Amino acid sequence: MLRRSPVLIALLVLAHFPLRVSAQATGDLTPPAPRPRAVAPAAAPARQPAAQAAAPEQSADQSGTAASPPQIIVNPPAPAPAQWEWHDRVAWGAGIVLAVLGYAGIMLALRTLKNIDRHLQSGTATAEAAVGSASAALALAQAIANSERPWIVVTVEPFLTMENSFKVMASNRGRSPARIVSSIDQVRAAVDESQLPKDPEFETLSPGDEPEPIVLLPGEATGIWALNRDDLPAICKTPDALKRIERWQDTLFLYGRIKYMELSALGENQVHETFWCCRYIHGEKNSALVMAGPPPYNKHT
Repeated sequence: MLRRSPVLIALLVLAHFPLRVSAQATGDLTPPAPRPRAVAPAAAPARQPAAQAAAPEQSADQSGTAASPPQIIVNPPAPAPAQWEWHDRVAWGAGIVLAVLGYAGIMLALRTLKNIDRHLQSGTATAEAAVGSASAALALAQAIANSERPWIVVTVEPFLTMENSFKVMASNRGRSPARIVSSIDQVRAAVDESQLPKDPEFETLSPGDEPEPIVLLPGEATGIWALNRDDLPAICKTPDALKRIERWQDTLFLYGRIKYMELSALGENQVHETFWCCRYIHGEKNSALVMAGPPPYNKHT
């Protein structure tokens, strides 16, 4: 309140100042009283005879020079102070009222702006908190959905009844049934993993070669590939390629992709993929098939 008092006093002074100036201006416009003229000395008398004029000159020489008559100067009276009429009083009162109302309006506007700024800040904080809560809720819901969805995992297992024979198994490790939509595989010989294409490349299958959809319950598995040591000549296709595999000059890679979805899911957006890759190791008497390959060849969606 003490900080606002000087502002209020200044407004009152500014409101009163124009009225005083107008009053003074009104007094200045009052016509001044007529200024009387100075009284001139009486006219000199007519010439007298030389005899009579000589006598005064002699008397003047004896008594000294005669004093000239004094000049009378009359100063004009001071102007009368202007009267403060009723309309001036009304204007002065109205100016004070307007100054007070303007000051109150300014204070009220400042308080309103502060309240609006405070509400905007609180609204922004509330909106940010709501966005954070929504993001956390969405992440939690996604985590719950991922924990309940099917997950197809590919592993390699040896045949128990056949030596140097292996099978590639796809098992459902999730908590809901999975329907395998498609499964595709490819064989490629390369010096090492760095010589493979950056992304897996597959040959286009004809409609008749696509496998039938398979439903896997949680915990169930199905075979998607089988490899035996005796199958190498058919896989390599040429004796030279087979010799390069046997001499470890090249490495045989088997990779593939499985597309599956939940039984209750609709649309292509609900389709998941599992990429897998294996490396064949040729020995003098025994062979092995292990999981290998760069990350793009072993990813899950």
